[in-house]
Formats: sequence, structure tokens, C-alpha cells
Amino acid sequence: MTSKSQTKPRTPEQLARLEKQRLAKIEGEIALAEVGKEYVDVRKNMDRLKALRLAKEAEEAANPPPVEPKKKKAAPKKLAVVTARESEAVGE
Repeated sequence: MTSKSQTKPRTPEQLARLEKQRLAKIEGEIALAEVGKEYVDVRKNMDRLKALRLAKEAEEAANPPPVEPKKKKAAPKKLAVVTARESEAVGE
């Protein structure tokens, strides 16, 4: 028995359409492979960063930074009150 494709001759338009479909399928598979690779790369980077963060947090928990005592605020400076007699002496 022969298949349908062999019994019916194909036109150039049909052949061109089949070729485009074949190329689109190949390009689609390549694109999916690239997306999958990017996903794996992103996951690896996320895992690496998470490990670094956890290590840093563990180190900080084991060795807390020294707590410095709070500085007291300086008392506000008192303004000099000038009386009328003193202002006359200054303005002489």
C-alpha cells in the first residue's frame, strides 16, 4: 500500500508551506530549549544568593556586632539675656 502523500503530487506552494512548518517546528524547539536553560541558570543564581544570605545571617547571629552606648544629647545653650543697662554700655 502507498501513503496519501505519495499518491498525490505536491504543488510548489504546498511544499513551501510544509518547509515553513518544518522550520517553525525546529525554531520552536530551539526557543523552548533556550528558555529552559535560562530558567535553570536563574534558579542556580537564586540558590547561590540564598546560600550567601543564609551564611551571612548565620555569621551575624553567631557574632553580633558590638552595641555602642547611645550618646547623650548636649544640653541646649542658654542665650544671654541682655538688660537695658548692659545694652547701653555695649552701644557706647
